[in-house]
Amino acid sequence: MLFTNDTEEALAAAAAIVNSDVEPRTLRTRDELADFFRDLGYTGRFDGGDAEFERVRAIRPRLRELLTADRDSAAALVNQTLVEYDATPQLVRHDTHDWHLHAVDADRPFDERVSVETALAVVDLIRADEMSRLSICSADGCEGVVVDLTRNRTKRFCSTRCANRSAVAAYRARRREHPHA
Repeated sequence: MLFTNDTEEALAAAAAIVNSDVEPRTLRTRDELADFFRDLGYTGRFDGGDAEFERVRAIRPRLRELLTADRDSAAALVNQTLVEYDATPQLVRHDTHDWHLHAVDADRPFDERVSVETALAVVDLIRADEMSRLSICSADGCEGVVVDLTRNRTKRFCSTRCANRSAVAAYRARRREHPHA
């Protein structure tokens, strides 16, 4: 583990929200958002209505900007987010989770909690000078965000689908170059 669990989980969730707007598109329905909330182990308020659904989808460009920013720009975006949502980081322990940071109450809207949790996760990357852990997918034509938490920094694709597509394309190119090999 390179970072704390809550940092890694927040980064993965933010990337999933951003990548929901990249083919294949996800978070297209309120039910998909409810599954996302449950599958990623979120706690706290979840209304599940149309307004919440639209607010979560509306934060995608801002999360993308934060996850693809250089270190100095990311710091400014983090500070802006924490001020905007009147976030006050505090250590909390709940359910099966040991001490970790929350900066807004659990009854705040889901999109606000995601925004602030992402900002707090990026704080760890900025402080550790590890913004290079975030990148854009290497697959041709894909704009998905990649969160690389591997020790050797080898993650290049946003999904298994993109990795497989790239591998098949490379295989076919090699076969065209050397058809009898």
